[in-house]
Amino acid sequence: MNATALALVLVAAVVHAYWNLLAKRVTGSGTAFVWLYYSVSAVALLPVAVAAVLITGDRPQWSWLLGGAVTAVLHIAYALVLQRGYAVGDLSVVYPLARGTGPLLSVAVAVLVLGERPGWLGVAGAVLVVGGVLVIGTGGSPGQSADRAARRAGIGYGLLTGATIAAYTLWDAHAVTGLGLSPLVYFTAGAVLQGALLAPVALRRRTEVTDMWRRHRREVLVVGVASPVAYLLVLFALTMAPVSLVAPARELSIVLGGLAAWRVLGEADAVRRLAGSVVVLAGITAIAVA
Repeated sequence: MNATALALVLVAAVVHAYWNLLAKRVTGSGTAFVWLYYSVSAVALLPVAVAAVLITGDRPQWSWLLGGAVTAVLHIAYALVLQRGYAVGDLSVVYPLARGTGPLLSVAVAVLVLGERPGWLGVAGAVLVVGGVLVIGTGGSPGQSADRAARRAGIGYGLLTGATIAAYTLWDAHAVTGLGLSPLVYFTAGAVLQGALLAPVALRRRTEVTDMWRRHRREVLVVGVASPVAYLLVLFALTMAPVSLVAPARELSIVLGGLAAWRVLGEADAVRRLAGSVVVLAGITAIAVA
C-alpha cells in the first residue's frame, strides 16, 4: 500500500478509537446524541468546504448532492445502530465485531464485484485482521456481561453495524474515485444532510436533546470534530489505494478500542483481547507491505 495512504489510515484509526470510547460513555437517547454531533460536524466543516470550493474554482455539481444524500442515509443507519449496540453491549464486543465485519464484506465485494486484485499478501492480511477481530470480540464467558441476552444483542448489533460500514465504505470508494468527488466536499455534503434528515426527530425530542447537550456537551463537541477528521483521512487514503486494502488497514482502531475497553472501562478478558490484537497487528503489517 502507498506509504502516505497507510499513514493517513493509521492516524484515522487512533482518532476513530478515541471518539468511539467517548460515544460508549454517553447515556441517554442515541438519536439525540447522533443529531448533536452530526450538527457539530456540519458547522465545523461547512465554512472549510466553501472556502476550498472558492479557492479551487469548482462549480457545484448534481453529483455532490447525490453522493452526499446516499452517504447521509448510510451513515445515519450506521450511527443509530452503533449507539444502540453500545447501549446494550460491551465496547469490546460491539466495536471489534462492527469494525471486523465491515472490511470483511468490503474486501469480498471489492474483489468479487469491483474486480480489485490486492494480491495474496493483501488478502492474507485482510484475513488476519478479520480473524483477530473475531478473537477479540467473541471471547469471555457470558457472566462477564450483564447476561447472555445482552451479550447476544451486542453481537447482533455489532454485526449489523459492520454491514452498514461495508455499505458506506464501498459507496465512499465509488464517490471519490468513480464519481470523482472531492473528499472534503463529499463528506461535508453528507454531514449537512445527516443533520437535516434527523432534524425533525430532534425537534420532536427537544427535551432529550437539551438534556443530552447539558450532560454530554464535551463528548458531543469532541466526537463532532474527531469523527469527520478520522473519516476524511480515510477518504483521502481511498484516492491513493484500493478499498480492499484501505478497509482492513483502518481496523488498527480495534486494537486501541480493545485496550481502552480493558484499561479505561474495566471490561474483562484481557488476555484473549491482547492475543487478538497481535493477530490484527500481523494483518496490518501484511497489508502495509502488500
